[in-house]
Amino acid sequence: MSIHTDKPAPPTRTPRLPLSALLALTTAVFVTSLTETLPAGLLPAMSGGLGVSESAAGQAVTVYAVGTALTAIPLSAATAGWRRKRLLMAAMAGFAVANTVTAVSASYPLTMVARFVAGVAAGLAWALLAGYARRLVPAPLQGRAVAVVMAGVPVALSVGVPAGTFLGGALGWRTAFALMTAVAVVLLGWIALLVPDRPGQEGGGRAPVLRALNVPGVVPVLFVTLVFVLAHTVLYAYIATFLDRQGLGGSTDLVLLVFGGASLVSIWIVGARIDRRLRALTVASTLLVGVAAALLAGFADSAALVHLAAALWGLGWGGVPTLLQTAVADAGGEQADAAQAMLVTLWNAAMAGGGVLGGILLDLFGVTAFPWSVLALLLPVLAVVMGARAHGFPRTRSPRTPAILTRP
Repeated sequence: MSIHTDKPAPPTRTPRLPLSALLALTTAVFVTSLTETLPAGLLPAMSGGLGVSESAAGQAVTVYAVGTALTAIPLSAATAGWRRKRLLMAAMAGFAVANTVTAVSASYPLTMVARFVAGVAAGLAWALLAGYARRLVPAPLQGRAVAVVMAGVPVALSVGVPAGTFLGGALGWRTAFALMTAVAVVLLGWIALLVPDRPGQEGGGRAPVLRALNVPGVVPVLFVTLVFVLAHTVLYAYIATFLDRQGLGGSTDLVLLVFGGASLVSIWIVGARIDRRLRALTVASTLLVGVAAALLAGFADSAALVHLAAALWGLGWGGVPTLLQTAVADAGGEQADAAQAMLVTLWNAAMAGGGVLGGILLDLFGVTAFPWSVLALLLPVLAVVMGARAHGFPRTRSPRTPAILTRP
């Protein structure tokens, strides 16, 4: 006679985020965002070093955005079959080369070419980073993984730009770009050692990028991206001018610090709730930015209320990149990478358009038009989010896992 005993089942382990890999992607986002915005704090020094006006030097940001907007979709399609790790390392190498050339160039045209190349590298990186993060974790953790990676954006804005501006003033603007090269080189080693690889799409599974527009939910998310980013950029690009005309020019650094700190809090909140509350968080983000704009429209002469507006603005805006990247990936399904590429293109087009629209508003109506334009643009954003309850921003988040996730 034999006695059979049932062994207790081993306890189920809660899956954990692969932080070493995700933080490498966060650093890649940081490099991408800081390379784009760093010239904003270094314009006087760059214009002197290159022998051009400050407005001409300011085109370093515009050229970067144009490079990203023009190349994100075609590059995403052309590299769809590449291994993800290889593609990310190529993008970071592009940043290293572009920032090196910017650091040593004494020629304005050559500097603009380098900035365009950096924008191309950004288009490549932005089209894959969110999807790469999602593929490193189980489905229940995908929203949190994207939130960790997207934290690189507010860190770049709240810490990187002020630090780069300080270093540029103390050691020269070329040193700031040289340090960006050093960060990119260290990051290449980090990715090579600690970031797991993932496959690209098989050749037979690739479809024209624009086919993603036929997937339900993709168009509403892209519309919200275009208009929300346009609204944000109209005000953010001219915030120093806005504050200066309101007699608060000496508080610009503090206002941006409050905005950046609140953005980090927003990233944390979104990361903790996005897997269950994507729709509610998107609505809340829109309303918070709207309230901030209303405060700036009516009470810009009050320093206390301006700082409160900056905090609400940061709380609303900080999680938006994570929310929209997650929403478009959920909606896109097998076309997620293509949808991400279109989101990157529209995001950068909106940034460039925000700068242009803000300049027109400034010339025609003055700085008081900025917060009112934000409010006007956020109305259709809120309407689309509320209306896209079946696809795009559904009440219950149920991501369509791309077929690529099932491959070994």
